[in-house]
Amino acid sequence: MALPADSHVHSEWSWDTGGPASDAVGRMRATCARAVAIGLPALFFTEHLDVPRTWRAEPQDLMPHQRGFIDDTGRVDFAPLDAAGYLEAVDRMRHEFPELRVRTGVELGQPHVVGEQAARFVDLGSLDRVLGSLHTVDLGEGRAEPNTLNREHDPAAVMSAYLAEIPVMVRGSDVFEVVTHLDYAVRLWPVDDLGPFDPRPFEEEFRVALRAVAEGGRALEMNTRRLWPWLPQWWAEEGGTTVTFGSDAHTPDALAGNFPEATAMLEHFGFRPGRDPEDFWVRLGRTG
Repeated sequence: MALPADSHVHSEWSWDTGGPASDAVGRMRATCARAVAIGLPALFFTEHLDVPRTWRAEPQDLMPHQRGFIDDTGRVDFAPLDAAGYLEAVDRMRHEFPELRVRTGVELGQPHVVGEQAARFVDLGSLDRVLGSLHTVDLGEGRAEPNTLNREHDPAAVMSAYLAEIPVMVRGSDVFEVVTHLDYAVRLWPVDDLGPFDPRPFEEEFRVALRAVAEGGRALEMNTRRLWPWLPQWWAEEGGTTVTFGSDAHTPDALAGNFPEATAMLEHFGFRPGRDPEDFWVRLGRTG
């Protein structure tokens, strides 16, 4: 079976990868070359569309090359997406790689909180795909990512707060069509202190979040950095009918990571590809 499009890919135009000054268009070009080499038919460059200084962090919360983005108030500050430069780079890639379908997009963080501000940087309606991401929550001290909050609060409470905000995000914004990495807080679970994450204590909270995504008419991204069989199972059981696949690649070598395993897993739960690689996968019939 042909691989589906990788619907969640970052290049040098995302602030957290180092920015355009570090790479010119080298990383985007290398990612396209990697796609052709592995037979990936299409990809979406969904660059981060975040609003500077809207969450707090400490140096240990960020990768070494990102730590310079923390300002003297503890907020994460960076240059917002250069939409014109990004779109020009995508156009160049389309001409350089005519055999590859190169699509535009953004990963919009906290769309229900900063959507109006973020829309000033780019015309969201002109893009091929808009992902909605929840990276931060507020437990009383200002918005922060789960890894920051896990040091300050009970990680179980952080997980619950994260999942509780997913329905709020869906109800609060209609500019995105896909909810990406709903397991983001799982990715940042403090394994060294608490051991591997067990989803069972949070099953009902996950189901409530998934139900809200399904009832909101959004697709769910299967983020292939981690493959959890319980996630597509609960998604299907809560009425979810459409999925995308996203590697969340920030480097060319991570493109389409774990895609063969992810597509086999989604087939098991009744999802099938559309006519084109960029199409959502759709669940047909009952899952077993």
